[in-house]
Order: sequence, then C-alpha cells, then structure tokens
Amino acid sequence: VGHHGHPQPGLPLQMTVWDEPSFQGRRREFTAACDSTAECGLGTVRSFRIESGAWAGFEHSGFQGQQFVLERGEYPCWEAWSGSNAYHVPRMGSFRPIACADRRESRLALFEHENFLGRQRELRDDCPSLPALGWAGSAVGSFLVRSGAWVGSQYPGYRGFQYILESDSHAGRYPHVRHWGSHAQTGQIQSIRRVQH
Repeated sequence: VGHHGHPQPGLPLQMTVWDEPSFQGRRREFTAACDSTAECGLGTVRSFRIESGAWAGFEHSGFQGQQFVLERGEYPCWEAWSGSNAYHVPRMGSFRPIACADRRESRLALFEHENFLGRQRELRDDCPSLPALGWAGSAVGSFLVRSGAWVGSQYPGYRGFQYILESDSHAGRYPHVRHWGSHAQTGQIQSIRRVQH
C-alpha cells in the first residue's frame, strides 16, 4: 500500500465526481484533465472523491477562476474545498492533475519583487505564516519553483485564495502575479505549503 497518504509511484490518477452534493446524482470517474465539466458529460460538479494523485480544481472551465488544491480524500460539498475563509464557489468548472515531484525534494524560492528581484527566501518545508518567518510585508513579487508542487495562500494558516505553483509548469518560473492564475489580483501570499500526493 505504501506510506499512508502516499500512493505507490506509477499508480494511476483517479478522481470520482458527482453532479450533486454528498456523492449523489450522476457519477463519473476521471484519470486525466477535464477542461470543461459541461463538455465532459456533467453540467456541474458539486462533490468528489480523490482516490489517488493530487488535483487542481478550478471555478470555471478552461482552468480559469479560483483554484483549489484537491488532495486524497472526500469533498462532499463546496465548504470542504473552499474552507471557512475562502469565497463561495459552489461548483467546479474544470480540473487537472498536479504533477508532484517527491515531497522530500521540494524547493521553492520567493522574491520580494517581480522578475526574481529583491530580497529572496528559499523554502524546503511548509510555512503556515510567512510574516512569522520574518518575511516583511504581505506580498510576494515572484516565485521560482525548483522542485515539487506548492500551494500559496492569501492569508496565514493556508486560508483565502489559493495559488498552485508547479516546478513542471512554466519551467517553475512565476515572474509576475498574473502568472499565478486568472483570479490573482494582488501579490498577497502569507502562507505556503507543499502539495501532498
């Protein structure tokens, strides 16, 4: 079985989705990305179970809108993926697997200014509060993901908007806030952690 929460390498990615809350209604299994739930045979996705892998869920089709990291487990309703401090996103419009390197090798550099300028800090472990770590201000200008996959959050404690940062996407380079996702309005990131897989 492998370590708890860590599927064996090469295990197929699998996610089961339903078009009603609490695992009710029409059901569909996915092992690859779906860029529009409507085109993938479901008008809405309101609950799901992640059997293996880590996935990114998006508010709208085409991987647009708010992002949510979906790790192994059950998500019976929107509160389960949005969290108490996030904004009300009652359904998913698209989703895709997150390619994760070995978490033991996860490395990320964050920079004070865009284009990898200014003061920098390297992380190899989860950080529930960048301010508590001594990062001045509430914003990050740019990210360089050297290995692994990470999720940055707007507030300490992994709350608020989420931004998925992957070493195998954009060659791990996120030089400006607009590269973090279509919902990114400011550079406010105050906590960051490795994606579990």
